[in-house]
Amino acid sequence: MTLTTSPLDVSAVIPVVVIDDPAHAVPLARALVAGGVSIIEVTLRTPRALDAVAAIAAEVPEIALGVGSLLTASDVDQALTAGAEFLVSPGASPALLESLVAAAVPVLPGVATVSEVLTALDRGLTELKFFPAGPAGGPAYLAAVGGPVPQVRFCPTGGVTPDNLRDYLAVPGVAAVGGTWLAPRASIAAEDWAGIAAQAAAVRGLISGVG
Repeated sequence: MTLTTSPLDVSAVIPVVVIDDPAHAVPLARALVAGGVSIIEVTLRTPRALDAVAAIAAEVPEIALGVGSLLTASDVDQALTAGAEFLVSPGASPALLESLVAAAVPVLPGVATVSEVLTALDRGLTELKFFPAGPAGGPAYLAAVGGPVPQVRFCPTGGVTPDNLRDYLAVPGVAAVGGTWLAPRASIAAEDWAGIAAQAAAVRGLISGVG
C-alpha cells in the first residue's frame, strides 16, 4: 500500500520477520494479509533481506512495508531504495538519527530511556520504538518512561508475546506492539503459510477491544 498514515495506526500488532530466502517474502506477506494483518517489518538480519523487501514492494502493494534493524545511514538509503514505506531502528546514534529525520517516510527510532526519548523529541520525533521492551523493564517501566512525555506514541518490541501484549497495549502511549511470534523464522523456512495466516487471525482476536 501507499502508506498515508502512521504505521502505528495500521495494526496494533506489527509482525517483525527474519527472511533468509527472498522466495519466501511474497507468500509470507500474502499470508499475513490473509490473516488480517496488513503490515510487516522485515529486519536487515540476513544477507538477502533487501531482496525480500524489494519483492514484497513489487508484488504485495496491499501491505504496509517496513524495514527494521537499521544501524547506519547506508542502511536507511538501501531500505528506501528497496521500497520501504517506514523505517525502524533498535536505537539511534546521532548519525543514524540524522538520516531517519531526513527520510521522507515514517520512522520509529529505538529508545529505552527517558533521555533517549527527549533526544528524539528534540528532533521532532514523537513515534518511537521501545526496545528491548522485556529486558528494559516491561509494561510498568514503559508506563513510567512515558509518564512525563504524553505526546509520545510507543511501539514496544523485544519480549512481547501473545501472553503479555494486552498488558503493553494497556499502557498509555502505546499505540502498537511488534513481535516475531506471528511469523517465526522456522515457520517461514517451512513455508507454513496457512499456519502464519492463522496466527495473524488469532492475534486479531487477541487485540479486539484493546486500546
